[in-house]
Amino acid sequence: MLAKARRVDISELPENPETLLDVVTYDGVTVSPLYTARNEQAETPLPGEFPFVRGRDRTRDVNRGWQVSARFDNHSDPAALNRAILSALENGVSAVWLAGVAADDLDSALSGVLLDLVPLTLDAGQDVATVAARLFRLLDERADAGDGVADRTDIAVGLGAAPLTSAFAGTPDTDVASAVTLAVEAIGRPETVRAFTVDGTVFHNAGASDAQELGAAIAAGLEYLRALTTEAGIPVADALGQLEFRYAATDDQFQTIAKFRAARQVWARIAQVCGAPKSGGAPQHAVTSAAMMTQRDPWVNMLRTTLAAFGAGVGGADAVTVLPFDVAVPAGALDVTETFAARVARNTQLLLLEESHLGRVLDPGAGSWYIDTLTSDIAGKAWSFFQEIEAAGGYRAALDAGTIADRIAATRADRESDIAHRQTALTGINEFPNLAENPLPPEAGATLPGVARYSAAFETLRDRSDKYLADNGSRPKVLIVALGPVAEHNARTTFAANLLAAGGIETENSGMLDLAKIRHVVADAGTPVAILCGSDKRYVDDGVPAVDALRAAGITTVLLAGPEKPFAHAEGADRPDVFLTARIDAVSALSGLLDTLGAA
Repeated sequence: MLAKARRVDISELPENPETLLDVVTYDGVTVSPLYTARNEQAETPLPGEFPFVRGRDRTRDVNRGWQVSARFDNHSDPAALNRAILSALENGVSAVWLAGVAADDLDSALSGVLLDLVPLTLDAGQDVATVAARLFRLLDERADAGDGVADRTDIAVGLGAAPLTSAFAGTPDTDVASAVTLAVEAIGRPETVRAFTVDGTVFHNAGASDAQELGAAIAAGLEYLRALTTEAGIPVADALGQLEFRYAATDDQFQTIAKFRAARQVWARIAQVCGAPKSGGAPQHAVTSAAMMTQRDPWVNMLRTTLAAFGAGVGGADAVTVLPFDVAVPAGALDVTETFAARVARNTQLLLLEESHLGRVLDPGAGSWYIDTLTSDIAGKAWSFFQEIEAAGGYRAALDAGTIADRIAATRADRESDIAHRQTALTGINEFPNLAENPLPPEAGATLPGVARYSAAFETLRDRSDKYLADNGSRPKVLIVALGPVAEHNARTTFAANLLAAGGIETENSGMLDLAKIRHVVADAGTPVAILCGSDKRYVDDGVPAVDALRAAGITTVLLAGPEKPFAHAEGADRPDVFLTARIDAVSALSGLLDTLGAA
């Protein structure tokens, strides 16, 4: 089969032909088509044991599984925010991620929220010290009033200070010294309070690979440890207890499973080197990738987030936040309510937990030759990137020198190239696009600032098509002209229509070329561009006359679905202007075609 697919003789295949099916990730990890007992690795310790590959908590309630987290953004009305939180808790949410709330609104927002049952994570940016002070006062007031909490360590709070990762993202945050002061106060609290969040999602959103995200995150975490231990004199074990990690989960489910397992392994190694291996099990908060979310055909995002939540949960994340499927689309563009999108996001996890029972087993991937190998490989690549950052002088020095940004930018460019060449398929974007969906408002491109969304380049083309539609009452159009019977041209007419639709270009299939009627067909189509579709043999026999006939009928630009080889001896006007194959840079080709069609 491999020889047939490559159109070579069996004798021309390498000694181990199965290696032709290998896939190499952006981290340089080779993923084989098959894993066997030869790939078996030594069994890792049980959950709760160093190096925490199989999970950090051996006592996690398997009837509950991971925490179903929901993000609540800034609300001008704290009473409305409180109603939203309570409604979510009543309907399955078990952890609250509170972003942008003012200190004065905190009491109202958390009214009726039992914090010993519901872990709370803050995201207050520059105001973290003020908001944390108000939260601490609220906790003390509740304790003085007899809130019924027998063990105050059951109250788990993350203050969300993230100065180093926010510096990479360019977002306002507190400084490291102020965050260390918060950590000192947190250590003295009777509750379980962690001051720092190492937010790896900022690296992912900028285009990082999985290992780059992990490597940069643990480098930032180590920088916090140095500040806590060296500058503030906090014991290592206590300092480790002040950190939690946030990582992105993508729709590559096995990559995500292995990533979260590898993340625990590399951070446990940091704790071991620092002398406190038993304290190396930091909590993990998974957030479904913002970069993978699309504006076009956003309903597919429900499938993407389901796979991401599955991967994060099976990979051992302590809490999972599923972003709403319409997070990349301007509010109101889909004519669905905010509560509907939030309910779908919440129920995605509840279905995985309560119907698929994914939380019933700790580390269900353990023993899989594939997952164990992938975990080890990602951990190794993450550690290498971490060492590169350390060699540059540590996280802050590498950040200032641009080392981290440059490495991530290179990965981003590679990924964008793969998407542009359609080597990476994005359903609804560069594969199976839906031109019948409603156009988006002009401000759509402003959503999710700072996130390098995978679909952005193709969606820019679709934006141009939308503007053309608004100005002209129809989309830019190309005439498909078939050569030979359906059996010969069907594959390429389908390819051409799918490819052009990815750029927002409609196609009109004129059927098999009829030289006697071609002038009328071209005139009725009302487009100066046509694409010929047929077999290579048909191109050799009839290609040049077909091109000449189209030009004589008024077509100014002739495209060909297929390679250039059948026209190797044709010259000048006898040759098509553009050859469209599966290997082209589709973004560049479609952008040029939109220029030709007048879609500015």
